[in-house]
Amino acid sequence: MEKFIEILANKEEITQRALDILLVKIKDALQSRDQFTIALAGGSTPKPLYEALAQQALPWDKIHVFWGDERYVRSDHPDSNQRMARQAWLDQVNFPPTHLHPMPTAANDPKVDAETYNRELEQFFHLNAGEFPVFDVVLLGMGDDAHTASLFPHTEALTVQDRLITVGNKDGQPRITFTVPLINHARCVMFLVTGANKQEPLAQVFASEADAIAYPSRLIQPVGELWWLLDAAAGANLT
Repeated sequence: MEKFIEILANKEEITQRALDILLVKIKDALQSRDQFTIALAGGSTPKPLYEALAQQALPWDKIHVFWGDERYVRSDHPDSNQRMARQAWLDQVNFPPTHLHPMPTAANDPKVDAETYNRELEQFFHLNAGEFPVFDVVLLGMGDDAHTASLFPHTEALTVQDRLITVGNKDGQPRITFTVPLINHARCVMFLVTGANKQEPLAQVFASEADAIAYPSRLIQPVGELWWLLDAAAGANLT
């Protein structure tokens, strides 16, 4: 793993830096494999990045978009990660519909929908039993409890090692989420983190020793690159 930690002045600088890194990763992937795969994060922090991507002239027919986690709500619900990304980026450009791979939430059973998405990944990446796909980029955020994707502290989802997708749990509300090993197979994982309320969890995530079940972002140790892009407020105690 190659680890990079950058502290930038504000969200605008994080957005620009993330965009610059992504454009390089897209170019490299297209040159090497003629295809780029990305898993999106939800929340408010990546939204400006998605809006910036919508302004780029990119070969959308060579890019496939997935989601790293999803709230268990309808796709048109205000809390939907899919809805946010579509409004900010995906519906603003000429994406082939078959290149967008949202997490399903319509079965009225999150376990069923998690298994459906698991199968979709297996089929798309042509996986054999026990194999994990290799995403070009997985975007992540981090909450003030150090959760990432929908991998929350002291939940069963943190321990799942034999599946690509599982059901997360936030205060009794189900989520669908990538598993830790799926994230860790990525060529590049990029955290976008803002706000002074992230200082304490970041201290635990970066500590030489701490409980990863209490601070789940510690579990993210990809085989490829790991980028932490922090604003000055979040990274104040790391300088």
